[in-house]
Amino acid sequence: MFRFLALITVVAAVFFAATQLTAKDAPEGWVQYTPEALAAAQASGDPVVVDVFAPWCPTCRAQAPILDELRLDDRLADATFIKVNFDENKAFLRAHRIPRQSTILVFKGRTEVARSIAETNRMRLRAVVLNAI
Repeated sequence: MFRFLALITVVAAVFFAATQLTAKDAPEGWVQYTPEALAAAQASGDPVVVDVFAPWCPTCRAQAPILDELRLDDRLADATFIKVNFDENKAFLRAHRIPRQSTILVFKGRTEVARSIAETNRMRLRAVVLNAI
């Protein structure tokens, strides 16, 4: 029994470590959040879509293909898409009153024009983002 529990513990630790290592970089086409990256994107005047995610979040994983689809939409060709890691950017969360991971924000300049929390329905999430631009 002890060996079984030890094996489960090791497997869980390896899985957790692997997700943490791969979560550091933003996916292709996305900008990894820094205060400077957000400020520059907002200063451009183009729309900014911010995905507040956590690598362990199943809702975030469900949102990811919808957001990638939006990123490739011609209507958002000028938009900047920024990933904010929920576990690593607490100052951003406080400044923008983010209640949880899986929150999507849309900015025009420095003004937040749309927000979605934990939405995984493709049509509703697309509507929130596209209606804001």
